[in-house]
Amino acid sequence: MTTVLIADDQPMQRFGFRMLLESQDDMTVVGEASNGTEAIRLVDRHHPDVVLMDIRMPGLDGIEATRRIVAAGARTRILIVTTFDLDEYAYDGLRAGASGFLVKDAQPEELLAGVRAVASGDAVVAPSLTRRLLDAYIHHLPESGAPGPSPEDARLAALTDREREILTVIGQGWTNAEIAERLHLAESTVKTHIGRILAKTGARDRVQAVILAYDTQLVTPA
Repeated sequence: MTTVLIADDQPMQRFGFRMLLESQDDMTVVGEASNGTEAIRLVDRHHPDVVLMDIRMPGLDGIEATRRIVAAGARTRILIVTTFDLDEYAYDGLRAGASGFLVKDAQPEELLAGVRAVASGDAVVAPSLTRRLLDAYIHHLPESGAPGPSPEDARLAALTDREREILTVIGQGWTNAEIAERLHLAESTVKTHIGRILAKTGARDRVQAVILAYDTQLVTPA
């Protein structure tokens, strides 16, 4: 049974999410929060598998709540549900440690699939949305300074050449199927490589691996 906490300041939105989630045999809602402070408190109390986290809430917003939940070492995964096109701060969720992003007008089956994927340790960001988020994220990166190669990042030191290659194309938004086809690998092998990349670099999930690829300049802005 996947346990879910809903954090949203709109009562009708919380009600809609609850009705959808509890219509599933494998999901249950363990609580509702109307702001980030309540979300942190309820995560500490219930230890849910997944939090559906709104960004814009009164008091402590969803980004800071996500950051604090992740920093506390909670096993809870955060799925941010946002009106992305209207929210220029959505990219901050990448830094905060969210495991996925969905827009609020997503189809019900997309939301349910997203919750299940995040609960299983996967990340939920479609390649097209990954690119849009990164386009916003890149504009907030500091200037690189003088030209020339950057020092090797310690997080990459343990990666094999193949793992580094796969991390690079993950950062470019390739799906597992695309990686398998273009690099002539079985998809199960790709998943094994990605698991090792996450373990070696300390990235929580695929979203954080994308950020790592940019931070270490394996992938650079076009």
